[in-house]
Amino acid sequence: MATLTASQFANLHTFLVAARRGSFALAAQELALTPSAVSHRIARLEASLGLLLFQRLTRQVKLTQDGERIFVALQASWDSLHAAIAGSDALAGSITVHARPSIAQCWLVPRLAGFAAQYPDLSIDLRVGNDSVDFRAGQVDLALHYGDGSFPGLASRKLMDEWLAPVCSPAYAREHGLQDAPQHLSSATLLHDTLAWPACAPDAEWRLWLDVQAPGVRLPACSLRFDRADLCAQAAIHHAGVAMGRRQLVQPWLASGQLVLPFGGFTLASPQAYYFVHSGRAALPARVQALFDWLLVQGRGQTRRV
Repeated sequence: MATLTASQFANLHTFLVAARRGSFALAAQELALTPSAVSHRIARLEASLGLLLFQRLTRQVKLTQDGERIFVALQASWDSLHAAIAGSDALAGSITVHARPSIAQCWLVPRLAGFAAQYPDLSIDLRVGNDSVDFRAGQVDLALHYGDGSFPGLASRKLMDEWLAPVCSPAYAREHGLQDAPQHLSSATLLHDTLAWPACAPDAEWRLWLDVQAPGVRLPACSLRFDRADLCAQAAIHHAGVAMGRRQLVQPWLASGQLVLPFGGFTLASPQAYYFVHSGRAALPARVQALFDWLLVQGRGQTRRV
């Protein structure tokens, strides 16, 4: 078997970083090189392999099928090498996590200090957004989604369930006479998370709750719409209307008294739940498994209704 030269090893490492970042420019920043140097290293690697590893697009690069195949193998080898260097009992390195904005803001971020204290040699690169995650490029290790558990082509595991109930500020409840009177919602402003879960109707959560808890009440004409549940809750705190609260997200604001439950507690189980999602192409690296297991423990403490 041929031995890798220092130059070939450097080219492979450059390819690994560029594939993970999806950008020659970002790879150059990480490697303290110029984008031109990164491009030349990739070109030399492609020439030596006789393969095209990247599609060069206007503002980005994308792995070809050959590039993705080599990236998966190289990433697994790199993880094994890193673990061997660190030692069998050591956990170190970076974990890239993608999460929907609301669960990141209200649930995940407040818990990260505990993870950092337990795993001081692991760092987390948290990215948020409502867009779909492309695991093929290898830029994300683990995603945290709110959905029905259907993630075609990916591996997933439930983190925790969710329950729904309307929430508003105490002042808004008094002003509109809402306490134990859902029929008065007809004169209120409803706050909608239009992207509550993939491909849902803009008012899906409210229709779900009304159909079960207040079937005689119609949706009022006045509403405000957001693409994040935490923004709905913030608007409710500032007396803009009544939001459909998700227990896992709004509990701190209920505890502080900024929000109230005018129609009672969280009695309606959501058909959606929070899931870990990953590519499933191979076993999770030890560093990612550590975060996965730690978050499962956190989620188990959130399953009791209030």
